[in-house]
Amino acid sequence: MPIEYYIMLSVVLFCIGVVGVLTRRNAIIIFMCIELMLNAVNLMLVAFSKMHHGAEYLTNPTSTAGTDAQLFVFFIMVVAAAEVSVGLAIIVMLYRNTHSVDVNFLNRLKN
Repeated sequence: MPIEYYIMLSVVLFCIGVVGVLTRRNAIIIFMCIELMLNAVNLMLVAFSKMHHGAEYLTNPTSTAGTDAQLFVFFIMVVAAAEVSVGLAIIVMLYRNTHSVDVNFLNRLKN
């Protein structure tokens, strides 16, 4: 499958995530859109890793080139899991205090 398909899918997913973050007010949907953007970046990293490994494999079959991006994807997934756990804890506390998950109610917590 050509790399352009992966790039286009990743760009579409990232744009959907950006539009969701900028237009939605529900904190849970905003977190889902942030996760969508992180997954778009992961898809792009894995696609380029596969492309780079395939090109290097033709010249040197024992090469491990292209595996660095897959390590980055693993670390991004770990950070995303930590972000979700902390973010959901904040959302639960927000809901307990305001009985809403609307991010506009965060201004009330400043006082």
